[in-house]
Amino acid sequence: MSAVAAAPQWVPDENDIGRARITDFARFVAERHAVAVPDYHALWQWSVEDLDGFWGSLWDYFELGDRPGPVLASSQMPGARWFPEVRLNYVDQVIRRARPDRPAIVSVTEDGSISELSWDELLDQVAAFAQTLRGFGVRAGDRVAGYLPNIPEAVIAFLATASIGAVWSACGQDYSAKAALDRLGQLEPVVLVTCGGYRYAGKQHRRTDEIAELRAGLPTLVATVVVSEENISGTLNWADVTAGGDRRTLSTVEVGFDHPLWVLYSSGTTGLPKGIVHGHGGVLLEHVKAMALQSDIGAEDTFLWYTSPSWMMWNFQVAGLLVGASIVCYAGSPSHPSPDALWDIAARVGVSVLGTSPGYVLSCAKAGVVPEREHDLTRLRLIGVTGSALPPSSSIWLSDNVGAHIPVASISGGTDVVSAFVGGAPTVPVWPGELSAPYLGVALEAWNEQGDPVRGEVGELVITEPMPSMPVGFWNDPDGSRYRAAYFGTFPDVWRHGDWITRTEHGSVVVHGRSDSTLNRHGIRMGSADIYQAVEQLPEIADALVIGAEQPDGGYWMPLFVVLAEGTTLTDDLTARIRAIIRTRTSPRHVPDEIIPAPGIPRTRTGKKLEVPIKKILQGADPTTVVDPSAVDHPGLLAWYARFA
Repeated sequence: MSAVAAAPQWVPDENDIGRARITDFARFVAERHAVAVPDYHALWQWSVEDLDGFWGSLWDYFELGDRPGPVLASSQMPGARWFPEVRLNYVDQVIRRARPDRPAIVSVTEDGSISELSWDELLDQVAAFAQTLRGFGVRAGDRVAGYLPNIPEAVIAFLATASIGAVWSACGQDYSAKAALDRLGQLEPVVLVTCGGYRYAGKQHRRTDEIAELRAGLPTLVATVVVSEENISGTLNWADVTAGGDRRTLSTVEVGFDHPLWVLYSSGTTGLPKGIVHGHGGVLLEHVKAMALQSDIGAEDTFLWYTSPSWMMWNFQVAGLLVGASIVCYAGSPSHPSPDALWDIAARVGVSVLGTSPGYVLSCAKAGVVPEREHDLTRLRLIGVTGSALPPSSSIWLSDNVGAHIPVASISGGTDVVSAFVGGAPTVPVWPGELSAPYLGVALEAWNEQGDPVRGEVGELVITEPMPSMPVGFWNDPDGSRYRAAYFGTFPDVWRHGDWITRTEHGSVVVHGRSDSTLNRHGIRMGSADIYQAVEQLPEIADALVIGAEQPDGGYWMPLFVVLAEGTTLTDDLTARIRAIIRTRTSPRHVPDEIIPAPGIPRTRTGKKLEVPIKKILQGADPTTVVDPSAVDHPGLLAWYARFA
């Protein structure tokens, strides 16, 4: 497993702790419940032992509205019943946080232009589009689909949909029409909101043909609205349906706590993607907690997470509006026209909280980028990272090249809960390569195969108590059987997430990778993330994939596929250095049997490496039976692995 860091790279000082919102919340809890919560870990322990007290206090502290009845009517998993008598609407909290002195949304395009949308302009357009939806006959429970890049219109369309109790679901325009239909088609949407195209890496991508195919494949549509300067036959123009709105006419529909807010999707590498349904109340609570307490985001912040409507982090970024922050929409490449493009955007719009991926951090390190020297990042005070495990070297690179005073909040969670299980907190130190602490209200443990909690050794990530944003259910799963099988099939009544983690003695968490793609050599189970963290530090390695395949003769074959940097060849010297760095940074058991150059590493469209499907292909399975090509970022790579097999 990854070595536990000897010392933290960032430690909060008295000023950091004193001004943090979570410190004020801890005082609120101590006074209300007469409990001692002297530090974060004590507060976390109380939050998972007294679920009623914690979630009720969170609701009241942030003044989220009336809350009649109990907090938690049933704690049974699955099927926990939260706030059964509460009526609310997610959008009400956005309305409450509206303000005249700062923008609600800052929009940045790849060509460098910047525009702002005030809170009044945002809510005026939400009101207008909500009225348009009502005019189409859309009612609470109906579905509105988005096929859009990360632009302000996507946020407006979502808020308008949610305000009337309808259900939002979206995917980015990098998805083919077929891939979009595999997801959105399940919902039988009545309205489609889309865009004529998008710009990425210097190229304009028109989507008129894909829109036509989508419309043809969605027979339940009564209207299609297009964000475009050109007219598309049979559609309505966005500017027309959002004109003349007045926020004073925006009335929200009160719904139950579990009323569907949106449907997100599993990666869909095998069969149709699972539609994961989340409710208004659970998302509101989890996201206010994540924004205000875990990330200390508030009304003076500008929040940018590089993301797409296909990924749950888009929903996570929209949550900045729940605490009055300005959010930044950017649909271009983070590395165009130069590797430091994302840092340049952060500097130009004064981002205070920036979210990115380990892959982008590594690419900047290899390109020799020094953001602190090359950009004015004086407003930046927090860097968030997710998508995969952040190697210690990358975490230290951020400290050395962006600012030692800026904490790095590496977070891990999932589409399943549209939030994080574990990540950062403004009052907890940051250790390189580790996630600082479990989130408040998340009863996280590492369990061994016997279901016993372990510390200091690798175990399954489990959640032993319910969270409000656990799915309401899966779409088209009336008896809940698919939902139960996905999370509760291994340990009855306990959520098994499918990650290998180590809980350290100082309360942090090390993530080793997915347990369903675990390497098991000579009876020793290992996480693939540990190998990636080692080998991808080499400048000659652009990407890597390791799998462990059981052989018909009882043997075990563990190859490492590497994508080489441009102009690099796999020499004996490079092979030896790859083996050496894996041996020294992890262990001799992690050293692969073979190192094989590959043209690329296939991923899901949300960035996850296809370890399990590639393993099955290498064991002789037909690629068409183990992975849906429409769910893969570069489906042509599957043929290369099949030929290799």
